[in-house]
Amino acid sequence: MATGEVPKRLWLIGGTSESAQIAEAIAPLKLPCTITVTTAAATALYPQIEFFQIIVGQIDPYNLDTFFQQQQIGAVLDASHPHAVAVSQGAMASAARWEIPYLRYERPSLSLETQAGNVIALESFDALLAGNYLHQQRVLLTVGCKPLPQFQSWQDHSTLFARTLPTANSIEVALSAGFTSDRIIALRPPISAELEKALWHHWQISLVVTKASGKAGGEEVKQAAAAELGIPLIVITRPSITYPQQTSDLSEVLAFCRQHILLS
Repeated sequence: MATGEVPKRLWLIGGTSESAQIAEAIAPLKLPCTITVTTAAATALYPQIEFFQIIVGQIDPYNLDTFFQQQQIGAVLDASHPHAVAVSQGAMASAARWEIPYLRYERPSLSLETQAGNVIALESFDALLAGNYLHQQRVLLTVGCKPLPQFQSWQDHSTLFARTLPTANSIEVALSAGFTSDRIIALRPPISAELEKALWHHWQISLVVTKASGKAGGEEVKQAAAAELGIPLIVITRPSITYPQQTSDLSEVLAFCRQHILLS
């Protein structure tokens, strides 16, 4: 890098436990890094060091090019949630326009075959809502707050419960979607197997809906609870996206950072 030239920065797209682990791993490299998270509470998960800048809030897809320019982004490390499709697609498109390296880090997926008798895999929420899966069921939705408005029309045909993050926005979305306060529980993962089963028992749940979020997202615990309690578990599978580069190996992440940031 020439004298006086502004160093390029890594954009770490956060919001997952894996992204926090990545931040811890790359911290000793002392490379310039901009980390984006969606909530202020998430900032506590990341090292508070001078080389890291943490930005709270979703970046408007139409402002991504401005973000790349202002932050002097030299490489993108996407460790967003497996279902955050729009975030990944926007980052990939901008990285391609700027001819910047992009690496997708994604938590390994879990096999659904081990609990085949209790697990129903569906490719989308549309497939779930178009079927008759929810009719007259006591349903626990552990899908985050964003999909909850899609379930509003089912409030009169089933008894719906929502588990959300303990944030004002999440609870507001649930209330607006027709969930009464006694059918909302705000908890931050991870959730133990004992608490998971106790909640299902307390609410007399007959069906659980979740997303294929991997072990870190509690999917393994839910599969085990469903098998033990004999309660069907509907899993919305991960969207199919083609990434230019993808890994679940932390050593590849470190090599990517060294190659594209430290040596730029």
